[in-house]
Amino acid sequence: MKITNVKVDICNWETQPWKTGVGTQFGDTKQLGIVTVETDEGVCGNAFLGSSRMGANHYVPGLIEFIKPQVMGRNPLDIGKIWREMWKMNRSVSEYVIGAIDICLWDINGKVAGQPIHRLLGTCKDQVPAYSSTAFHASVEEYAEEAIHFKELGWKAHKLHPHGRPEADIRICQAVRNAVGDEMTLMLDSMWAYQYEDALRVGRAIEELDYYWYEDPLVEEDIYNYVKLHQKLDVPIMSTEYAPGRYYGMTQWITQYATDILRGDVAVTGGITPLVRLCHLAEGFNMKCEIHHGGNSLNNVANLHVTMAVPNCEFYEVFPCTGANKYGLVEDIEVDGNGLVHAPTEPGLGYEIDWDLVKREHKATVE
Repeated sequence: MKITNVKVDICNWETQPWKTGVGTQFGDTKQLGIVTVETDEGVCGNAFLGSSRMGANHYVPGLIEFIKPQVMGRNPLDIGKIWREMWKMNRSVSEYVIGAIDICLWDINGKVAGQPIHRLLGTCKDQVPAYSSTAFHASVEEYAEEAIHFKELGWKAHKLHPHGRPEADIRICQAVRNAVGDEMTLMLDSMWAYQYEDALRVGRAIEELDYYWYEDPLVEEDIYNYVKLHQKLDVPIMSTEYAPGRYYGMTQWITQYATDILRGDVAVTGGITPLVRLCHLAEGFNMKCEIHHGGNSLNNVANLHVTMAVPNCEFYEVFPCTGANKYGLVEDIEVDGNGLVHAPTEPGLGYEIDWDLVKREHKATVE
């Protein structure tokens, strides 16, 4: 089997604009790329490229110039070898591009084997609890109301992206805990908003409120202050989402005691291949590796396969919990009445692309 072509169909992705508390903007009109890796045996693999924050048009030129020549004529079953060679190009192309091609190759492998990808990776479970993950709300009351809404739907966990100001964030965290009571698991994602002193104050406040983890209080470059913060707090700290070096930069976070939980996803980490390795690295230290949302629907499917194939990822993130990142599939990942998502059962990625939508919103095909 040989790869005969790599192409990207680009279509419009229109959503209402939204943001998170530190001012990160999403939505409006963006472009979604549907990446297809074709083979001489007629089996194709797909991935999505781009997010509701940064569209596919930012990534496609690098994919065509640097990555396509590397993979043409290769055996798509040689995933590990191809990924390692693509990773050497990370100075020239985004990890998102490397990740998209890697997902395509895993999709092909699953289809050839007639199995969902998580079976090839080594299935550990068939369901996990989801957590609702907020966008920005202007008022404390809106944060509390949203948490109550998802609790009433049967979801067991909820994560806040607050305002990025310590006093306001503590008030939001208190209001949400008071609204949902002790039985709902709550997490805080401060999105790199603080310096050490404020991170410590907020961390001590949410310890009193029994929050389950404290995510990204500091920027990833600040490993020095992460070490100090980890020494002071009991609430588990989760970082490394965008840590320099991605998978290859994780060792220092573990050995310097800078985080309790590792973090990654198929887009930021660069595909299924390194994300599985990241989870296994964490498992070797009896640590969790919680998988971040993927920025688009098919990335989230790929994330879900890895989640089901490792023992140390506890949750599935739905970000934002309004569903604003869902786009491009006939049926998307859904949370059941018990707050659970379930393992895919069809070969490969196992979710059908909405090609009618792609055709309606089509802007260009690049190959």
